[in-house]
Amino acid sequence: MHRTYFKEGTNGALFCNGHFLGFAIELPYLENRRVISCVPEGTYSLIPRFSEKFKHHLQLENVPGRSLILLHPANNALKELEGCIAPVTQLTGIGKGLSSRLLVQKIVARCYQAFERKEKVFLTIKS
Repeated sequence: MHRTYFKEGTNGALFCNGHFLGFAIELPYLENRRVISCVPEGTYSLIPRFSEKFKHHLQLENVPGRSLILLHPANNALKELEGCIAPVTQLTGIGKGLSSRLLVQKIVARCYQAFERKEKVFLTIKS
């Protein structure tokens, strides 16, 4: 994921093996503070996760000083995220996008196929 930082939020572009998948929205970077900041740049392993709220989605492992950082559907970072990452099909502003659930389903399907093949899946975040 390639990020662009703004005061109001963080926007990113998601790629898989060099192929563009869509965008991502996050909270602004506020020194990695829990609940109010996007996660620091780095490489994180992804694991499968299920909840009633988000259904099948992904969790980032080993985020420094943080826990339960998810990749889940949301279209407005400030209103719907607490430090997590939301893939979106289209950006509509800083930290805002459209059709998040559609892109999350696409990403989750790819990742779950890799998990079934016993492959590790990583998310690299950089600016």
